[in-house]
Amino acid sequence: MPRQGMVTTHVAFLRNVNQGQRGQPSTGDVIAAFADAGCPGARAFQSNGTVVFTGPEPERVAADVEQALTARMRAEREVFTMPLAQVAAIVDAHGAEADSRRRELTLHHGGALRLDDPDVIRETARRRCRLVDAGIGWTVAQNERDGESNATPSVERITGLSATSRGLPTLIRLIDRFAT
Repeated sequence: MPRQGMVTTHVAFLRNVNQGQRGQPSTGDVIAAFADAGCPGARAFQSNGTVVFTGPEPERVAADVEQALTARMRAEREVFTMPLAQVAAIVDAHGAEADSRRRELTLHHGGALRLDDPDVIRETARRRCRLVDAGIGWTVAQNERDGESNATPSVERITGLSATSRGLPTLIRLIDRFAT
């Protein structure tokens, strides 16, 4: 993990953002919010609220982006961040699995979820997925069916906090484009 104050590349995951749809921030709004937060070189990836940016204090950037988007859109948006290198490590750990297209990374504000916790197992099974990996503030879930994305509601129910997810195929493309 990068030390505080080091300039590193991060990925921001905006919760419940579909850029360009009615009532949603545009890509220009999102990029302008990052510029307001001191990251003028931020680059949007796809239209799902995923942004790559460079800076020393990702938590501050996330808070500033949230404020800027709230001011622009008059609706709150939550921003989660993770170092690009950590996203790459998760992709490396899960990308070659036969079921990788059914896996998704979820970021949340809780601690580390225990994969063997009976409440975690029960809740994820109820939503047709299971957690296969976890760390502080993130999980990787395996969905039972193609095209499903069940981790966000599962993690939100387990932690009582908001969360956001991206499918592993999306993250593989992100790493192919931005990791060097």
